[in-house]
Formats: sequence, structure tokens, C-alpha cells
Amino acid sequence: MRSIDFEVMPSFDGITAEKYLVGEKKFSRRMITRLRQTENGILRNGEKIRTVDVLRAGDILTVNMVDEKYLEENGDLNIPIVYEDDDVVVFNKPFGVPVHPSILHYNDTLGNYFAYLYKELSFRPVNRLDRDTSGLCVAAKNSYAAAQLANGVEKVYFAVVGGDVADEGVIDAPIARESDTIIRRCVSESGQRAVTRYKTLQRKNGVSLVRVTLETGRTHQIRVHFSHIGNALAGDELYGGDCREISRHALHCGEVSFVSPVTKQRVSVTAEIPQDMLALLK
Repeated sequence: MRSIDFEVMPSFDGITAEKYLVGEKKFSRRMITRLRQTENGILRNGEKIRTVDVLRAGDILTVNMVDEKYLEENGDLNIPIVYEDDDVVVFNKPFGVPVHPSILHYNDTLGNYFAYLYKELSFRPVNRLDRDTSGLCVAAKNSYAAAQLANGVEKVYFAVVGGDVADEGVIDAPIARESDTIIRRCVSESGQRAVTRYKTLQRKNGVSLVRVTLETGRTHQIRVHFSHIGNALAGDELYGGDCREISRHALHCGEVSFVSPVTKQRVSVTAEIPQDMLALLK
């Protein structure tokens, strides 16, 4: 159980617990329902209260959150943790490991390793990476942290792409699902707007190392956009990349930053670019 204390400021004197939690602390209605169903889910100064009860300035409102575990455990994966606090954990996911279980990957995913580490918690990844994308993956340890971090994690990617690209640039091209396929995406006027910004860090051996940030978060956005401009990611067989020197698409989430949900401190985490990508530049 995760317990979080909130001190009620004078500006919230006289409002109900539900209005405070939903309006000020951004709890969802679903989370409020779960708290109602939890023994001692909401306490005021140590005493159980209802969500319709009124708060006064100086009250200490405590929420006690209980999770429901749903994934099979797998402790054999040994995925590095690069940051952790009471509400958030950041993994440095290797390529080849899916984030979520699927029909083909039932118990060999980051979610299964999370279930092994945190036996009483549900797996709530905040940013999702493709199976063959390596790097930083942020997971919330409770529903409150997940809600606070939604759309609040800033990410920086590093990619090795074919050919020479400009020193920096913006790719603004809509992305849609390609007809007759579940996986593949394409640039299409019928798609959703997608914006990718990049800066070239190094050019060598006919490839370029680029630093990438996203203004939007479309499926396969980086891979589709660089293929669209004629510089497909090295190893990206799906979108026309050169696969002779690397066996997976050369994409790595190397930096994440966010505000910790409870402490409100700024957290920045980095993960070095993997050797299989750097070897393409040697």
C-alpha cells in the first residue's frame, strides 16, 4: 500500500475531500472510486472520512492506495534500474525486450520483470518503447503517480540513420496506419499531424548520429519520418534501413526528465548510447 499525505492549504478550506483530490491533486474519478472501496482509503488527521466530508485548513489528508497485480513474474531478465523513488522507477531497457506481454511474448517482457520486483503493484509504463528500441522506460508505481506523469515525461532519443542529414531540422508530416497492415505506418495526408525535431551530432561511414525530440507521439514516428526523408534508421528492416551492420533498428531513448509526483522535484535521468549503435560510427 502506498500512503500519501497532503496538507490542506487555507485556499481549500471548506471544500469536500472529493473536490480537493480531483480538482487540486488530479485524482481521476476511477481512482476516487477505488479509494472509497479501500479500507481506510481516505483519512483526515488519521480518521477515516467520506469523500463528501468537508476539509479545513491545516488538515492532513491521507490517501492509501492498494494495487491489483495481474502479470506473471519473471526475475531472469535482470533489466537495470537507473532511478527509483516511492512513486516512480526508470528502467534502462535493452533491445529485444518488449514492454508489454503479447501472444508471442507472454512472460519475457519488462512488465513481467516489474511484477517480479514489485509483487503487490500493477505495471503502469508511462512511456512505451518498441521491442527493439533500447533505453529509458518510466513506470509509475501507483495510479496517482501515473496520472501525474501522463504527458509529463520529456524524452530525448538518439538514432543512427543512413546517409548525411542536415545539421538540424524539423520533419512535419502526418502519419497514418498503412492499409492492410496492423504494424506498419506511413506518411499520409489522411493521418494525424506528427512533428519530429532533430540535431546531427556526428557523421561517419555513410551514417549520421542524430539527437531527436518529439512534439507528438505517433506510433513509429521517428522511424517513419526518417524513412520518409530518405534516411531510414540503420537496421530498420520494416522501413527500408540498411541491416548489414546491425540486427535491430538503431534507436535509443537516452534522456528522460519529469517532475516527481509527490516531492515535486525535477528528475533527469540519462542512459549511454549502446555499443551496437556506436559501432556503426567507428
